[in-house]
Amino acid sequence: MIEGPYFALVVLGALWCGLSAGVFVAFSTFVLRGLGALPAAQGIAAMNAVNAAALNPAFMAVFLGAALLCAVIAVVTFVLWPDEGTVELLLGCALYLVGSFGVTVLANIPRNEALAALAGSEAAESSGAYWRTYLRAWGRWNHLRGAAALAASALFVLALT
Repeated sequence: MIEGPYFALVVLGALWCGLSAGVFVAFSTFVLRGLGALPAAQGIAAMNAVNAAALNPAFMAVFLGAALLCAVIAVVTFVLWPDEGTVELLLGCALYLVGSFGVTVLANIPRNEALAALAGSEAAESSGAYWRTYLRAWGRWNHLRGAAALAASALFVLALT
């Protein structure tokens, strides 16, 4: 049974992963669509501004906080090895750490860096082609990290029931 401080830790993990999922889903469902409706140069400039604005304490507390909570939950779960919920907790931690945090580091951030480098380019035609490719690929990876964060949250809730 999960109780005491461990219970509170798992509840916080569920909430933080759910909050991260909400950010990713919101971005996928309307922010990317809005940016995609802009001409390439404006879309690129706007996305670069969004990427720069994302590096703030509030978003980092949500995104990195969920990763930290998942890492702590995984360690505590290995140490305590509860009678129930172990599989759900470990799977939820792995989903967030690999599917949200890992995907961000390995897929989204490199695309953001390439887009930032392109912003200074004068080749409008190649910028437009890259922008369309960027939106599709970045969006797919963003869908994945949103789904992973939501699944992690659901698994934490299941572990508590």
